[in-house]
Order: sequence, then structure tokens, then C-alpha cells
Amino acid sequence: MGVTRRALLGLGGAGMIVAATAAGIEEDVLPGRASAYEHLGLNGSPGPTPTTAPGTLRSGEFISAKRGGESTGYTIAYPPGGQSEGLPVVIALHMLRRDHADLFGPRMALDRFLAEAVAAGVPPFAIAAPDGGNSYWHLRPGGVDAGAMVTDEFLPLLKRFGLDTRRIGLLGWSMGGYGALRLGGVLGPERVVAVSVAAPAIWTDPEDASTSGFASTEEYREYEVFGREKQLRDIPVRIDCGRGDPFYHSVKTYAEGLARSSEPGGAEKVSRFQLGGHNPDFWRKVIADQLAFVGKYLPRG
Repeated sequence: MGVTRRALLGLGGAGMIVAATAAGIEEDVLPGRASAYEHLGLNGSPGPTPTTAPGTLRSGEFISAKRGGESTGYTIAYPPGGQSEGLPVVIALHMLRRDHADLFGPRMALDRFLAEAVAAGVPPFAIAAPDGGNSYWHLRPGGVDAGAMVTDEFLPLLKRFGLDTRRIGLLGWSMGGYGALRLGGVLGPERVVAVSVAAPAIWTDPEDASTSGFASTEEYREYEVFGREKQLRDIPVRIDCGRGDPFYHSVKTYAEGLARSSEPGGAEKVSRFQLGGHNPDFWRKVIADQLAFVGKYLPRG
């Protein structure tokens, strides 16, 4: 139920401010809405971290020519039980100013979520996360290309480790969510079985885009995901985003376009919007659903 003008007049100064803020949030027109959601405690409770004992983690590094000769770290999480040879693999792309290790630390705990998913009946698979720096997973001025690192260097490395890289899943959060959507379109359904992202960092207006990822309007236009939704028509895609996330409107617009581009007869498209901000507290709420979604499409044997 909305906040009426009569009710506002009866509240007095401070009460009017609070009520007007609530009304703005309810109608989704309040400037600074993401900050308001956070400060008014409207993002809900943090997602829990599973207590399920994780499987083995394998970490290392390699020199990436695609990243300009940078030493590139990675982590592979295996499900409990000791199986590694022939497992299908999901590539996980990290957020801005984070790295591969953050995805398996206490704030994201992907290894524990993987163990929980397998215990709940999701067929086993591995999760592999490379370090992409702050490059937004595409070619940047100067020649650094973390997206090409994934496809041309990291996937062959995983194959040498015995993982099944013929058809992969893609996960991502924030910057990594954008990267997973873009790479899914680049690789196509012949290589990608499913994509699941949370709070992808995407903008409808190039003027709003992060300068960390896009040095110019021209770079944004070349690598944006808007207008390329049909590339994902035959790939199952799940998108989650918090209602208090600053990317909420852009993500909702993209999800609606993605659904339209897949009709009729396209692959499954799922979008979910619930209480939450742009942080691991919300992302932990949806990781289990992300893994279950990708896991059901991975190849078996």
C-alpha cells in the first residue's frame, strides 16, 4: 500500500522524510536508491555460508601471453569424493578488484557451495577460476585480453589436468557476470552449456560505464552485451540481482530483452530479483541456485 499525502502531512518533518523515502523506494523512483536500500536495512539478511566440508582445492599460476606476460593465478575446486579425471567444469569469473582466491574464501565459499550442491544431488563437477585482473574480461587498450586468456590458455590447461572442457558452464558476479554473458555469446552453444550470473555489471548508457572496463564509448559499443542477446538464444541463462543493487534497472532491462530474444523455442531463461545489494551477502543467497542451474546442463560421461 502506498504512502498518501494525507499520511505524510500527519507525520511531521522527520516522519515525512522517512515516509517519503519509503514511498520513493516503493515506487522505485528514489535517487540514490541503492544507498537508501542499504541504509534503511531493506536488503534483507545475509546469505549463509554452508558448513558442508569441501573437496580438494588445487591452486597454481601460469604466464599468460594474453594478459601481457602476467603471472596468472587460478584455483580449481573439486567436489568431495576424490574424483577429478573426466569431470565437467564450470568457469567462474571474479569481480572487480578481486581475484580467483576471493571466490573460495569465506565471503563466497564456492568450494563449500559445490560440496553442498553435490550432497543435494547435483551431479559432480569442478569449478575453475582464473585471475582476470580488472580488465572486464575483454580486449583492452594495450592488448591485454582476459577473455582470450580464458578461452585460449586456461581451458587448455584444465584439459591437461584431466577435466572435460568440451562444453563448459560459466558463472560470474558483477564484472565477472558481465564477462560470463559476453563469453557465453562469443563461444556459443557449441562450447557453453549454460550461463548463470549474479548482478552483472552492465549499463544501458555507455556514459555510465566503468572506466575501469571501458576506456571510451567506442570500446563500450564493441564489447557491450546489450543488442547481442540473440547470441545466447540457444544457451540456458539464469540471472539473479538484488532489488537494492545499483545495476538493478540495467539488469532487469537486459533480462527482459534476453527473454524476448529466446522466444519462441530458445533455451531456458530465468531471471530472479529479490531483496539484496551488490555484495557477497546477497550473492551467497543465490549461489546454490546458480550451481544447480548450471549443473543440470553439464555433459555426463
